[in-house]
Amino acid sequence: MAKKIVKRRKIKIFSLLLLLLTIGVISFFLYSYITSDIKNIIIKGNTYLNDEEVLELAKLTDYPSFVLLNTYKTEKNIEKNKYIKEAKVKRKFYHTVTIDIKEHDILFQNSNNKYVLETGKEILSNKNIRVPKLVNYTPEDKYKSFIENMKDVDKSILGKISEISYDPNEIDKDRFLLLMDDGNSVFLTLTKFEMINYYNEVLSQLEGKKGILYLDSGNHFKIME
Repeated sequence: MAKKIVKRRKIKIFSLLLLLLTIGVISFFLYSYITSDIKNIIIKGNTYLNDEEVLELAKLTDYPSFVLLNTYKTEKNIEKNKYIKEAKVKRKFYHTVTIDIKEHDILFQNSNNKYVLETGKEILSNKNIRVPKLVNYTPEDKYKSFIENMKDVDKSILGKISEISYDPNEIDKDRFLLLMDDGNSVFLTLTKFEMINYYNEVLSQLEGKKGILYLDSGNHFKIME
């Protein structure tokens, strides 16, 4: 019976070592990439909240893993804040995270020292936010209508209003008095509230004079003595 000859295959040690080395290097870089931290965080669109407050909401103060970051969860964490309307979190090269913030518009501060958003929600806060102050009590039906009208006031004009008071008279129960930063006063009614958006145009015709602008009836200006 003929003997069966078995040929021994020579193990190519160098090729095996090279393969193991390649796998090790790839594994090392893959592990390093997965576990490496966020290097840079860019925050945009925040006005009422500072960057540190946004980072605390996002739970990113310790700059965690870039790859393991759950952007959806991070967005929802930020949006829990009453000032925030929407948050978008994205990863970008290299290990950079961008946070785009959309805040609710704050229309005014009411007589209870609460900030009123365009949604009608009220926030009690120790922040010093520059918005008009409604200084007195306003009946609920007038108050709701007032909020709706304040939504339509241009931001450039809103920033010039210092104080607002509900100031009805015998003729009009919808009348409000606005005190402007420049020293002028403006009477408005809820039915003519949008007229305040023309304030800059009217102001240019006053030739630097100070007084009371009646936009509630007759659209006339009374110069202060």
